Amino acid sequence: MKSERYKKGWDKLKEIDGTAGETVINALKDIAPDFADLLIEFPFGDVYSRDGLDLKSREIATVAALTAMGTARPQLKVHVHGALNVGCTKQEIIEIMIQMSVYAGFPAALNGLFAAKEVFDEREADQ
Repeated sequence: MKSERYKKGWDKLKEIDGTAGETVINALKDIAPDFADLLIEFPFGDVYSRDGLDLKSREIATVAALTAMGTARPQLKVHVHGALNVGCTKQEIIEIMIQMSVYAGFPAALNGLFAAKEVFDEREADQ
């Protein structure tokens, strides 16, 4: 039986990431099911569910951080989807990545923009 924290996290994950989040969790079940539970409980059950920032603001921060890291392309793509799901526009996501060029450098911003383009193209193909 899963905890209330897990249930709250699962609902928030689905709200933000939809099937992309579920795919990540299911992929972890074979190798690290405990980690999959932690991923649901902590970031989504505890952090994303907090008051103080709306989901759009949280996704803007997440996309900015993942872009600046420059080493988390799969997670960045999931969160670009998430940002679009919670109300960010394509232009806002592009502006986030342009902003990151100042703080993380042009290579990180370029990588982020190309990842975002892949997400935009995927979503257009699904329409």
